[in-house]
Amino acid sequence: MRNGPTHNVSQSGPRQYLQLVEAFRDDAGKAKHRTLVTLGRLDQLSGSLDAVISGLLKITGRPDVLNAALPPVEFESARALGHVWALNELWETLGFGELRRVFRKTRHCIDVEALIRVMVFNRLCDPESKLGVLRWLETAAMPGIEAESITHQHLLRSMDALMEHQADVDAVVARLLRPLIDQDLSVVFYDMTTIRAEGLSVQDDDIRKYGMAKEGLIAR
Repeated sequence: MRNGPTHNVSQSGPRQYLQLVEAFRDDAGKAKHRTLVTLGRLDQLSGSLDAVISGLLKITGRPDVLNAALPPVEFESARALGHVWALNELWETLGFGELRRVFRKTRHCIDVEALIRVMVFNRLCDPESKLGVLRWLETAAMPGIEAESITHQHLLRSMDALMEHQADVDAVVARLLRPLIDQDLSVVFYDMTTIRAEGLSVQDDDIRKYGMAKEGLIAR
């Protein structure tokens, strides 16, 4: 009875030799081993041993793992998830998912609630323009959102739908947030974004007026 060959290191004085040995049992059933081949001195086998292994693999038709070209390593940036995931959980917990019901009545064949959610999350995480939102989506992983399917036109259409159903949206948002603020709430102040216009002439009935800019300067 024989077992498969294995390696063995034999000692001869100060030198060590690498051998392939085979374990077997003789006719009496006694375990023995015999040397199949001596590969050489252990301290001199660095390059030649690789050549022997490659040759044996080639002869047996197996892939040469020693000289095989390694596949190129590619590093890809990971998409941000933590803050977007937390915002998504807060969005659903507060009940803003009810806006889906409002936008079911729209004439647009898009998921308006999802697109509004995308723009709100972008405003909270990394405010950008509508085109900037598309670039931001390439770096963030939003649950349930297929970023590749969203276009600039989709975002613009969702804003149109938001304006068309402003009263319904205000009613839903007020109902959801009012218990968290004050049951006797009567006045809400909005922080309006400054719109800046420039020109070299004055027109009749011009709506542009000199005013205090955010930088603290009087500007037109």
